Amino acid sequence: MKSFSTENYVSTQELESIVGTAGICRWQDTEPFWQERVEKAVAPGTKIDCTVYPHTQEELAAVIAWAEQNRCVVLPCGSGSKLDWGGLVKGVKIAVSTTRLNRLVEHAVGDLTVTAEAGMKFADLQEILGKVGQFLPIDPAYPQQATLGGIIATADAGSLRHRYRGVRDLLLGMTFVRSDGKIAKAGGRVVKNVAGYDLMKLFTGAYGTLGIISQVTFRVYPLPESSGTVILTGETNALAEATQILLSSALTPTAVDLLSPQLVEKLSLGKGSGLVVRFQSIAESVKQQSARLRSVGEKLGLQGTTCCENDELQLWQRLPETMWNSGTKSAIICKIGIRPSEAVTAINELPVQDALIHAGSGLGVLRFENATAQTLLQVRRGCEAKGGFLTVLVAPADIKQELDIWGYTGSAIDLMRRIKQEFDPENLLSPHRFISGI
Repeated sequence: MKSFSTENYVSTQELESIVGTAGICRWQDTEPFWQERVEKAVAPGTKIDCTVYPHTQEELAAVIAWAEQNRCVVLPCGSGSKLDWGGLVKGVKIAVSTTRLNRLVEHAVGDLTVTAEAGMKFADLQEILGKVGQFLPIDPAYPQQATLGGIIATADAGSLRHRYRGVRDLLLGMTFVRSDGKIAKAGGRVVKNVAGYDLMKLFTGAYGTLGIISQVTFRVYPLPESSGTVILTGETNALAEATQILLSSALTPTAVDLLSPQLVEKLSLGKGSGLVVRFQSIAESVKQQSARLRSVGEKLGLQGTTCCENDELQLWQRLPETMWNSGTKSAIICKIGIRPSEAVTAINELPVQDALIHAGSGLGVLRFENATAQTLLQVRRGCEAKGGFLTVLVAPADIKQELDIWGYTGSAIDLMRRIKQEFDPENLLSPHRFISGI
């Protein structure tokens, strides 16, 4: 396989002719934090030569075309905040980052749509939207670092999915670079998707294995006038009943999260399991809905509190930070799914340190410290018994090498492989990061 090396002057010259000398950072010159992020994403012993930073979509396309011509395996990335999610990529020679593709393309304020380059950070887009009273209703991990392309690639929606659904439901259009360096579009004003596929759904959660997203268009929403959060804590059966009453009622929360007893205690929210419910609407509606839920909790013997303004803002910052902090090398973070009707029982039975489950969808996050592969398999079996799954996102390399991190048991593997073969026939984009080594 012909591949790029920092010792290959001709290849270096070819890349520099595309992105300039400032667009290439050789591994020996790479900052330690970036080296650490890349090393967590690739198989042990893998040595990449450099990270390439295209400034435009055309430069990105030219870089990928070069990689295809030279059969050079590529690790697509943004800022790298979720680069260690998924399987360990093998055979990588260069990383290609979209962080310099970070421009706002169009904000149609009246149409409630926004188009931006994929390397724009989520926090920067929210700041732009906030100036005109709008926001993108996604609650991703690492919101200050995460890029729009990375959020789509990992389908990372967060707690707001209860009201606004997932990433693919907010995505209106996208442009991406194929594995052969050609630029393609989907959605938006495009009448027909390439090859007949619903490309936005395919690329959402594909972990960069089908192409590199370069530009995205989202549906946005007006910022709510008021916000308030009700916290109910206490005994499992009472919490399960309160959750059922809430989900079958006419109340319209934007987030409904179940918290494990350990997480409740860590956040100083009370004792026992927790139900955290956020209402966002006009002030009077928030007040009335919060009071109705508090009343339900009181009748069931649950402890209830309401927090607003700064206290509420801090809560919704601390909650994801606690779950997603992967600062310790032993941290293991998993995505789970179970039947929503089993969520309250699961939040108490799962042998984990911290657990958060979105009550409406049954999707959630588990966090372990120093867990073994056998422990993870035990928890996976428990999730599967409740009609769900467990996927290991973040874990030490030895854990990822010891077990199947995806644990997929469905019947779509052959179809996924055919799609991968069609979009990336040379297997150059993030090989082995996705399900079944795709």
